[in-house]
Amino acid sequence: MDPFIIGLLGVILLLALLVFGTHVGIALSIAGFIGVAFLSGFEQSIFMTASAIYHKISIPALITLPLFILMGFLASGGGISKNLYDSLNLWLGKFRGGLGISTVMACAAFGTVCGSSIVTTAVFAKISAPEMRKHGYSKELAYAICAAAGSIGMLIPPSILAIVYGMLSGVSIGKVLMAGVAPGILWGIAFSVAIIITGKIKPSSIKYVPMGKVTWYQRFASLKLWWPIFIVSFVTFGGIYGGVFTPSEGAAVAAFVLFAIYIALILKRKSLKGSQKFDELHSMMKDTATTSGMIFLIMGASTVFSNFLVLTGVTTKISTLIQGWELSPSVLVIFISFIYLVLGCFLEGISMLCITIPVFNPIINAAGVDPIWYATIVITSVEIGLITPPVGLNLYAANGVAEADVRLEDIISGIVPFFIAELICLIILFSFPPISTFLPSFIG
Repeated sequence: MDPFIIGLLGVILLLALLVFGTHVGIALSIAGFIGVAFLSGFEQSIFMTASAIYHKISIPALITLPLFILMGFLASGGGISKNLYDSLNLWLGKFRGGLGISTVMACAAFGTVCGSSIVTTAVFAKISAPEMRKHGYSKELAYAICAAAGSIGMLIPPSILAIVYGMLSGVSIGKVLMAGVAPGILWGIAFSVAIIITGKIKPSSIKYVPMGKVTWYQRFASLKLWWPIFIVSFVTFGGIYGGVFTPSEGAAVAAFVLFAIYIALILKRKSLKGSQKFDELHSMMKDTATTSGMIFLIMGASTVFSNFLVLTGVTTKISTLIQGWELSPSVLVIFISFIYLVLGCFLEGISMLCITIPVFNPIINAAGVDPIWYATIVITSVEIGLITPPVGLNLYAANGVAEADVRLEDIISGIVPFFIAELICLIILFSFPPISTFLPSFIG
């Protein structure tokens, strides 16, 4: 049988497995293994599968993934996220829409110690959404704010998506991480504007409930709650940006600092006694290992499937086909970005990157597109998928910790203004590349 036909059948098998609910890592492994077996034999397929997975997940730089994931759990368990929200609430809570904007800003700040959008969404959906509802926000808007603002956590470094992208594409991880800073700030501004506009257009979504009296002393005193964020951010940004250490070393140092802060915080908790103070830490370590293992499985399996596609010539023919259209670099990036937006309806972010980077990046490199700017466009396009039904993981994360009367449909109905805001941000990033490339240009 023609290798190209086998390649197409392998893609169809992958899609069928995904439709029937097979975990993406398992689906990629099965499709790639069976495809290589047809092309090169069963024994060769075993060897190539084991070798591909080992060489992909044994790269030393991948240690940043579990470290940044652990940082997210430590920040949440240590009460840092709640302190952030409480402080911002004192500053902005008295204004109409202020609680929602406080949530957005807290998610952005929390993103500097958490590389996961899903973790950020779940944390603030549990902390902030009930508080917003008490102050007159509709359930649709309250939980939609948390689902949307959680995506900022994957833009502002540390970012798991940026690390995965760098590992799969060969682009500097440090530069991709720094490229997310300005877009993350842009996202926060856009979401805040969306909340204000939503309150104006639909007043019933934010029924203003006055807060109690808050003094300026209380506001300024609350800023001391930010000290863990300042310390970890200084270590992460300052170390990587200043060339003191690599992103991998920076992740280790930042995780150690946050671990020390967490230990100091839980030892002060009088509500926890004895071994209870460390039960939570044990759970965090377990969750970190589980989440990291899932990501490593997907990355290793994607390499198996990518190798299979290379053997069949599918990737080469797709690249030749697209290049034959003779699209300008800008139109090419728009076309690929649109594909990511569509894929976001059906796949989660890491899976999208693992499946598409081997196909699209050779085309982008041949077209002479700036790799850092393109990386930012891809990551932001993937982020939009986190709030796009039916597979928007942030929507499910918010619904998973929501109050009993909140349905997934409620959150989806409230997400529309933020989806529009993200599309506008994507257009801005496309139109003004320096937003993404300015900070990375200072990294050697």
